[in-house]
Amino acid sequence: MVDISKLKPKGVYWWLQIGGWFFYILTAFFLNQFRGVTLNFTFTFSLFLAFLIGVGLSQTYREIIIKLGWINLNILRLVPRVLFGTILFSLLFEFLYFGITYLLFFYGDTIEWVVVFQEFLGWEILFLLWSMFYFIFHIFRNYKNEEIKNLKWEATKNEIELNKIKSQLNPHFIFNAMNSIRALVDEEPKKAKKVITQLSNVLRNNLMIGKKKFITFQEELVLVKDYLAIEKARFEERLTYKMQIEEDCFDWFVPPMMVQTIVENGIKHGISKIPKGGELKINASIVEGRLNVKITNPGTFNKNSKPETGFGIANTKERLRLLYGTESSFSISNFDSKTVETIIIFPPIKYQEP
Repeated sequence: MVDISKLKPKGVYWWLQIGGWFFYILTAFFLNQFRGVTLNFTFTFSLFLAFLIGVGLSQTYREIIIKLGWINLNILRLVPRVLFGTILFSLLFEFLYFGITYLLFFYGDTIEWVVVFQEFLGWEILFLLWSMFYFIFHIFRNYKNEEIKNLKWEATKNEIELNKIKSQLNPHFIFNAMNSIRALVDEEPKKAKKVITQLSNVLRNNLMIGKKKFITFQEELVLVKDYLAIEKARFEERLTYKMQIEEDCFDWFVPPMMVQTIVENGIKHGISKIPKGGELKINASIVEGRLNVKITNPGTFNKNSKPETGFGIANTKERLRLLYGTESSFSISNFDSKTVETIIIFPPIKYQEP
């Protein structure tokens, strides 16, 4: 059996032509049998002849449609051309069909022009139906191709935007880390050297992970811990952190540096502005088949204040939109008067290493 889905467009149309005319001949055969027409050589040959002429003329008609560009015309310009084309090919069909059968089987008999006209009307109806199905099929095929093209374009556009956002992550992260080191250089040179070593390890891991669209949540937590180690050296007792992670969360795929960016945002806009500092908490669990990550830190969130929204929030929202559409969610709010709560929900995805 031929798998039409694997054929090229030209092959698809050929098989549709053959299948359509075969269905018509088969229907005509059973209708005539029902009416009591005797099955003989003349009757069988007439059906076979109609099949050959039908396939040949409809394929020729299709080639003319393509060559003259009818498929690109609007409906007002298309209708009169289709009417003219179907009449022309119906006349040609009847001329060939009647001419051949008359010469072979009925030569010398009186020509019944009413019957000839009725046959012509039958072919006209067939060609009109053929034209309708052809243009509907073509419109549907073009629509699907255009839809695929738009999806590919949208995917390319999203990929460009994602790469642009990811290219902003490393400089932003390095800038904040270098500020932390700068604060230690004069006061504690030895600690500053240690933090520089930690930063180099973070950047090495980050460069490898940054090439991927997704990493496991466990890999993301390694980045978060490395970053917190750098900030801990800077803030000392002013920064404490706690992680409560369910075991099922570790193999979940998430965008790289997304949780780390929110942690960074919480320290920069929350803990660093509080003289006594505070504790940052990260909780992760699987709820209703989705990874829920909750990050809490001391501070106050003001959605109307642009500086407070920070790079991290805008970046995270945009990346989630590009990667998941409406399947993920992000929220940040004041849990109480002294605590900010950020919740990211990641849907499940199937991902393989590139």
